Amino acid sequence: MALPTIDPTAYELGGDSSVTDPRIRRLNAWANHGAFHLTMPFMTQVAENLWHGGVERGLILPEFIEYKLSLYQWKDYWIGHELKESREVEMYDSLDQGFEQIQELAEWVNERRLEGPVFVHCQAGLNRSSLVVAAALIGLGDVKNGEEAIELIRAKRDPACLCNPAFEAWVRGL
Repeated sequence: MALPTIDPTAYELGGDSSVTDPRIRRLNAWANHGAFHLTMPFMTQVAENLWHGGVERGLILPEFIEYKLSLYQWKDYWIGHELKESREVEMYDSLDQGFEQIQELAEWVNERRLEGPVFVHCQAGLNRSSLVVAAALIGLGDVKNGEEAIELIRAKRDPACLCNPAFEAWVRGL
């Protein structure tokens, strides 16, 4: 099946395009779910060897990242170093997105976290990547359950994370 040319669930991110470091450059957008104004950095550390965020053209992936899981195929980072491994998965920030692949992706993330820094990203770093990060946090014992995963992600990244009610409910059920 051919990849759509646009993501129908995409955000208008904005931000200062002269800043290329995703840990410094901040997105400026409104969330698709809820009345959240987003001003977080494109990339945030959530736990040891686990980075979480979004993507925008012109951003440079920091050299310390060794593994990358992209849940947003329409844009990518400029990568000036060799990654040990990278993976791309088609996923949408929609209420009817399935969850069948989340546990397998979390296991992939955790296996690599034991080896080095992993970056999990979607477009804004709110919902798609938060699903995988939450499952990974539980899987490696960083937190005990979905509630703690949500609390940690919102504290480290942004209170708007998992604002998609279907995604939040799935994580709360872990």
